[in-house]
Amino acid sequence: MQLKQYKLLGIVGTAWLFDAMDVAMLSFIMTFLKTEWSLTPLQLGLVSAATSVGMVFGALICGYLADRFGRKHVLIYTLILFSLGNVLLSFTPNVTWFIATRFLTGIGLGGELPVAATLIADRYKSTQQSRMLVLADSFWAIGWIIASILAFMVMPVIGWRWTVLATGITALYALMMRRHLPNDEPRQTQKVKQSSYRTLFQPQYRRQSILLSALWFIVMLTYYGMFLWLPSVLLLRGFPIVTSFSFTLLISLAQLPGYYLAAYLMGKLQRKTVLTIYLIGTILSALAFSIANTNTTILMSGAWLSFFDLGAWGTLIALTPSQFPQAIRGTGMGMAQSIGRIGATIGPYLVGLLLQFNFSVTSIWGVFIALLIVGVIVLVFGVREQALSPKEAA
Repeated sequence: MQLKQYKLLGIVGTAWLFDAMDVAMLSFIMTFLKTEWSLTPLQLGLVSAATSVGMVFGALICGYLADRFGRKHVLIYTLILFSLGNVLLSFTPNVTWFIATRFLTGIGLGGELPVAATLIADRYKSTQQSRMLVLADSFWAIGWIIASILAFMVMPVIGWRWTVLATGITALYALMMRRHLPNDEPRQTQKVKQSSYRTLFQPQYRRQSILLSALWFIVMLTYYGMFLWLPSVLLLRGFPIVTSFSFTLLISLAQLPGYYLAAYLMGKLQRKTVLTIYLIGTILSALAFSIANTNTTILMSGAWLSFFDLGAWGTLIALTPSQFPQAIRGTGMGMAQSIGRIGATIGPYLVGLLLQFNFSVTSIWGVFIALLIVGVIVLVFGVREQALSPKEAA
């Protein structure tokens, strides 16, 4: 691979890293907010949901704008938006302003990921395209690791406001991206004159639009439902190890080999096959995690769950852009991830609701396992590996 190609991966991947840092930091900040502002569980739920709702609109709007006005400029503006959102967040006086600011930040976050994936997909073809998309998504794990270090070692010393303010430096990175990202222009083809969401439901694109949106909905709902509640659920079961830095770091580190193995398997196996393997691995790991009853089994099953679930996410990112021609690729990716973000909003609330009705942890994880099984069925029997001809996909 040429140095120029590594450079593009590094630039876009770093934007991915900043996204992960922001999402991870929120999960750590919420414990500080609960004490500082005496928040109720409902208010904490709104704090978490505000970002997800913003991301729904961000993915939907920015994917479309990337097709109309080019990937580069939209990607830069999304990065600036959520960077400035973090700066404003550090000055919020109460929970109401915090929620409003997180919604604004979520628009930038939700818009950046599908646009960044589309930009990568446009620059590479076939197996190389799939590998680069998985490797770009692997920067998410690195961002989560950095956020964990900041949360455990920096935030207790300087407070959450100064920590969040420091992350606003990502706005400067956006200016650097403006100089080093390749220029691009909206590309129209004879078959697709103008990008719009109605185009996605034309006969030739309807199948992949619906099925991929359903897959993203399932993957995001189960991921956010399991991982955002993972510490709380285990604390309820009497396992304080989940509050330790070593546990958080191990779960984050396990994501990296999951991504790298998926990238290696691209070209060796079909993308559908790789995603099926990772989804089945997620199912088995979730089952093991739901019945784990010792620190050792919790650590092992948690690490495997992290390995497979994030690897599945990266593989789905590699699969989705290839299902649409370039002229509507941003719109297709944006819609699929926007539907997925609805799942990301529902997942955490579903866990809280089931706990309120005295469902056991095993039963709740059983709901997630059932949804993942549905996802495997949709993937295997519904999604086509080659939805487009090589000429259309170029």
